[in-house]
Amino acid sequence: VLFLQIVHILNMTSAKIVSFLLHPEESLHSLQNRIEFETGISTGNQELLLETGICLDPRKPASQCVIDGVRGWDSYMVYLFDKSKTVYDGPFASRSLSDCVNYIVQDSKIQLPIPQLRKVWAEAVHYVIGLKEDYSRLFQGQRAAMLSLLRYNANLIKMKNNMVSASQQLKAKLEFFHQSIRLDLERYSDQMAYGISSEKMLKAWKEMEEKASQCAQAEDIGYLDEQIMALHTEIVELQKSPYARRQGEVMETLEQRAIDLYKQLKTRPPDQAYSDSTDMVKIIVQTVQSQDRVLKELFGHLSKLLGCKQKIIDLLPEIEVALNNIKEADNSVMQMQGKRQREIWHLLKIACTQSSSRSLVSSSLEGTASTPAATWLPQSSPGNSAPHPLSSLAAPEDGENFADVIRENVNYLELFSSILQEVRQEQSCMMVS
Repeated sequence: VLFLQIVHILNMTSAKIVSFLLHPEESLHSLQNRIEFETGISTGNQELLLETGICLDPRKPASQCVIDGVRGWDSYMVYLFDKSKTVYDGPFASRSLSDCVNYIVQDSKIQLPIPQLRKVWAEAVHYVIGLKEDYSRLFQGQRAAMLSLLRYNANLIKMKNNMVSASQQLKAKLEFFHQSIRLDLERYSDQMAYGISSEKMLKAWKEMEEKASQCAQAEDIGYLDEQIMALHTEIVELQKSPYARRQGEVMETLEQRAIDLYKQLKTRPPDQAYSDSTDMVKIIVQTVQSQDRVLKELFGHLSKLLGCKQKIIDLLPEIEVALNNIKEADNSVMQMQGKRQREIWHLLKIACTQSSSRSLVSSSLEGTASTPAATWLPQSSPGNSAPHPLSSLAAPEDGENFADVIRENVNYLELFSSILQEVRQEQSCMMVS
């Protein structure tokens, strides 16, 4: 018997306890099917929480519901919630009275012998203690719901911080992108008259600026931030609420009074004396009334907790979407920035190529202008004003120099033609891109 594993499930929707004997290596899904059969809550809507607010792991066996050791194993509870409901309709009916206790409640002034009265009052004390314990278990269920809500809230805050951080980074990158593209457009306009121009590239840059303005919409997370802050304030108020703390002091006092009455009755000698149950019935009625009040407050507070939890569950996908939009906008901005920088470097390459081609052309023209003139100048000797008859003929050395000049000019012409061809190809490639 000591090795048997029994799990006690407190159904928070009905305030009833169902117990199951666990089979060896039984899975949690198998246990949930049995719970569905007993409670009518489908496995998809079941939320099983431990006292710490941790949800049971479906990957682990059902034995995770049972604590190790002998002490306290029969009182350890797992709390069952219906995820399809956020408003619980408590308070629920109190536990039923036994026949003998109900007998004295119907007529508290009836006289009973002391031995018989002891038995009736013992059951009455047990009933009062049971009412207090019922409330204590339900309060532990509410506390588990609060701890679960705080876990969800911690995850919400973490995702919110990631979202805000990503939004701020996107905002900074957009500001840098706008400033840099404005400067590039200004510098490009200044050099268009005497430098390089490309209508297609200019149009692409302006489209980038418009697209960056559209990306700014992704950084607008104000509506989500407002909802999260309002929800956070609501959760703080729920934590501060007096209903978040145990309200069973009155029931504990009534429990002690019932025990004291029973002790006083036990000290009376078991003679033929008779007595009524007015005082004990009064305690029973007050305990039932106190339980109704505290359970109404408890389930009202529990419904608010579950409502906040559902709001968090609804917000999490919206934050995920906002994060994805921010990441996509961030990647788009970085790609546009990289594309524009590559185009700027391409323009610089073309400008440098054109500059080098101009310098080669100018140097070749200077060489052709000076060399033939020196070659064809007539040779004169001092003292002779008339030229020599053969001075107009080129000497063998002069002929060789003239041929070298022609070959050099032809080489420069071929080089210049190839440079112009490369420039045309690069400009056409840039226009296509």
